[in-house]
Amino acid sequence: MVCVIVVRIVVFVFENSIYNDVWMVPVMILLLKVLHMHITPSMPFKSTGPLIEIKTAEVSLLSTRPTCLLLLCCVVKMEPSGSNRITQATNNNDVPPTSSGPPSDEFQQFKGTTEYQIMILQRMVQEVRNSSRVGKEQIETMSKDFDALKTQLKTTETRLAQLQKVVAVQTDNNTKLKRETTEKDNAIKTKVDGLTRDINDLKASVQTITQNLAEIERNRGSSTGGGSSSANIPENLTQMLEALERQLGMYDVRIAEMDLRFQVLETTSYNGCLVWRIRDYERRKEDAKRGRTLSLYSQPFYTSRYGYKMCTRIYLNGDGMGKGTHISLFFVVMKGEYDALLPWPFRQKVTLMLLDQGPDRRHLSDTFRPDPSSSSFKRPTSDMNIASGCPLFVSHTVVDNSTYVKEDTIFLRIVVDTGDLENF
Repeated sequence: MVCVIVVRIVVFVFENSIYNDVWMVPVMILLLKVLHMHITPSMPFKSTGPLIEIKTAEVSLLSTRPTCLLLLCCVVKMEPSGSNRITQATNNNDVPPTSSGPPSDEFQQFKGTTEYQIMILQRMVQEVRNSSRVGKEQIETMSKDFDALKTQLKTTETRLAQLQKVVAVQTDNNTKLKRETTEKDNAIKTKVDGLTRDINDLKASVQTITQNLAEIERNRGSSTGGGSSSANIPENLTQMLEALERQLGMYDVRIAEMDLRFQVLETTSYNGCLVWRIRDYERRKEDAKRGRTLSLYSQPFYTSRYGYKMCTRIYLNGDGMGKGTHISLFFVVMKGEYDALLPWPFRQKVTLMLLDQGPDRRHLSDTFRPDPSSSSFKRPTSDMNIASGCPLFVSHTVVDNSTYVKEDTIFLRIVVDTGDLENF
């Protein structure tokens, strides 16, 4: 009974302690050993029930902490074998006899069982320690993985911030380019309108002069005579008329040039990408077969507002190895106003594409990187370098009667990589 009370007190202290369970279990085992060593020499014991008794109170008390369940097996119910004799001796004021002989068989059995339970407890403690070590290793591994994920997240955030900056810069450049293009378009339109008014005025003046000249001719025919001054009037008017006609012709040429420049500005690209629409495909192809117009040039386009100036040259009936069987497509580096600021030779990757106008969008493309040793990609000294590209770009059998040609029109797309170029 004393053992049960002591164990309950120790369990209560253990349950309310702040120390680690793994270290408290061996302490409890040691206390139990000492307790048995002090009890067993004074009186023999006999087992009045099972050596290990798990009671409801201990289960409810110890279930709140997992390791405390190991101590349930230490609640032992013991009763002294000579209790009646000891009580009678006490009533008769006699001294209870002491046992000086060897321990009984029951005590040896109890001792062996207790040692076996202690061994089991030690094994369980070792297992708990092993589990704790494995848990710590898992926690360390998870901590390392978490640190790696944090580093990866920081790297991703840094790259995202850089991309956002690049997008912001590109957006600003596009806004500036649109503003400059709009301003130029407005200026050109203003000039064209002014020239148109001047031409209309000139036409009205010529018409008036023509009417005056006709009236003078009629008056001259009806007149019977005239002096030298009347004879010189038609000649002067004729000279004025010829001068006005020459001036009118010059204005027509200037208007045509301004209109051409206006059309070029409307279609000029400054992002390294050109979409070229070629109308009247069959007629132009037939002209190429007959030798009238062997090739066509696209409008110029640029890698940026102050970047490389380029264009594309196409042979609808082929050139070189592809003559008569293929469409040949070439890339041309042109002389630009800002070539002195650019790195040479030209090294940007070029992609040539024939666009599919059908729903499948099976575009045909060919990509190449310029050869730095080729003269086609050195800094131009004339208006444009020698064209370089694909003489066997696409076969006529693939293009004809396909979705690459619709309404007698084909579309070409040329893309120049501008990722590593400096923006001025």
